[in-house]
Amino acid sequence: MDDTSPATAPLPEINGYRVLRQLGRGGMSTVYLADQVALGREVAIKVMSPQALGDEISRRRFENEVRTIARLEHPHIVRIHELGRTKDGLPYYSMPHLPRGHLGDRDYTRDEAGAVDIAVALLAALEYAHSRGVVHRDVKPENVLFDDAGRPLLADFGIALRRGFGPRVTTAGLAVGSTAYMAPEQARGEDVDGRADLYALGVVLWEMLAGRLPYEAADALSMAIAHAQQPIPKLPAHLRHWQRFMYRALAKAADSRFQTAAEMREAMLAVRPPRWLPAWDGVRRTLGSPVLRWGAGLAVLAGVAWGAAALWPRADRDFFRAEPATRSAAPAATVIDDPTDRMLEPLPGADIEVAVARARAQIARNALTTPPGDNALATIAEAWQQNSEDPRIRAVAGELADALRTRVASGIRKQDDAKVRDLLARHADLIRATDASIPQKSAVQADVEKALRTRLDDAVARNDRKRARAVVALAGDAGVGKADLARWTRQADAIAGTPRALVGDEVADLARGGVSREPVTRAEFQRFVDATNRAPALCRERASVLRVLKPRTWRDPGFPQGPSDPVVCVSLQDAEAYALWLGTQAGGRFRLPTAVESSRTLPQTGSRAISLWLRDCGKNCLERMVTAGSWRGRKAQEALTANRGYDDVGFRLLRER
Repeated sequence: MDDTSPATAPLPEINGYRVLRQLGRGGMSTVYLADQVALGREVAIKVMSPQALGDEISRRRFENEVRTIARLEHPHIVRIHELGRTKDGLPYYSMPHLPRGHLGDRDYTRDEAGAVDIAVALLAALEYAHSRGVVHRDVKPENVLFDDAGRPLLADFGIALRRGFGPRVTTAGLAVGSTAYMAPEQARGEDVDGRADLYALGVVLWEMLAGRLPYEAADALSMAIAHAQQPIPKLPAHLRHWQRFMYRALAKAADSRFQTAAEMREAMLAVRPPRWLPAWDGVRRTLGSPVLRWGAGLAVLAGVAWGAAALWPRADRDFFRAEPATRSAAPAATVIDDPTDRMLEPLPGADIEVAVARARAQIARNALTTPPGDNALATIAEAWQQNSEDPRIRAVAGELADALRTRVASGIRKQDDAKVRDLLARHADLIRATDASIPQKSAVQADVEKALRTRLDDAVARNDRKRARAVVALAGDAGVGKADLARWTRQADAIAGTPRALVGDEVADLARGGVSREPVTRAEFQRFVDATNRAPALCRERASVLRVLKPRTWRDPGFPQGPSDPVVCVSLQDAEAYALWLGTQAGGRFRLPTAVESSRTLPQTGSRAISLWLRDCGKNCLERMVTAGSWRGRKAQEALTANRGYDDVGFRLLRER
């Protein structure tokens, strides 16, 4: 990283421009004020940093995307004048200099109509960009600039994504954008579409109306987690007429949000404040004056109360949508005379959105069926009873069903049959609670059957009838089809002979100095962990803002594995500890082979070739060598840190005696 401070950093040299001074600096670029000599106009020039675009391929890809964005011509999108490179070879683009500041410098907390006008203009810009396949991905107040006429313009499509264009300049899987405005799926590093922009605009509108963000956190990671997991908060009482809109705009799942900018604009323009709100705003402004705070303030309160009494019946009729026949027939004692009480009641449908948000947060933290009173199953069952036809409830019920079946597949692979049967029972509870009418992904059931099939194949290979029959019994509980179940039963019943040893399968028949033909499997490593309670090592994984929520280990390396697949995501220390333990169980002495001793044939887990830990040290023995040729593209033997796991590295053993 360049340590040169912004004040002393040299200005870039750009043909055709006279660079005057630096306007701003970020992690990926620096913006300068410059004169365009030929046209005699001031422009802003954004120069990308060497760290952001470190090679020629990424620079050309960036320039291709800027050319696409430069074709966007809309009255509320900042135009790109020119694309080029500095004399140092760094890509830049020029755009109009808009010195009237950005949206974050302006206060709309007392100007609801003005905030709506800003949002309408930005929605028009996003609708135009989305129709041309461009997703902004960083909608925030600092990227909303104002021209001399006071019009808001959406700027900085520098990290925009054109759908279908291929990988971004940024690292694959890395969450890009400002986490205070970031949609949950974007924070997780997933692919995003225009609905992520609409989420960000919902946050911007919330901030304009309330003067603060919906979520507050001490750092970017905590902020991203809040957006992904915390329920949508409540607006202040004087903004409660926006609450229903915000439940939709800030829904955790993209499918539950506004699907298009036009849909969001229509819902936003339909929001109406209660008729008593202008009078209440006048009271708030009056009470803000220290001179009138006590005496005159009380007088104003009395006057407003008298005026509000005349307005409330109309508000009661127009904005609370009570049925006239029902209201006229109700006894006088049951009529609610104070509409402010009803303004603070949950809005129709709001309780469903809260339940959906709570259930998704519980699913995210794996609180599927426990603890009592705070689990997704209980939340969804209660919400289903309130409104089983609501598509949001049906969608989240399907998500829970898929999560339960995914956990079932994981338990099958880990051979935790007691846990599997408990999860299957809870899944049956969900099916009963929702009348067996929730949507489920067929791919999840296919994963369950694949895990069972892998265990059955492993039992057949071991000539172990008992284990095969146990798998068949579990398959019946898991809902495997009758035809497959009958075929699997015949396979299990056809097994004869004595099963292989459960300890030391991979080296039991090795002669002294022999290296196991296959690497240690997940099932074999599982027995070691069960016996020693060894904690899993941390494993390399794809970058994401939320990666700490689900760290990778040998139990879940990030891709499906069966019990007979090679164990990966284990450190060199794990491998050496396993070798010592195996010696006590099977008799003999075992260790990792050297590069000379190791077979050159690479094993695979599924379609992925893996490397293997070696006994040889790197520069020092805190690093150890691994073989070449794994699916991550190791071209030659290389040294890796010995105290962590890697998702493309397993191990074999050599028998010394």
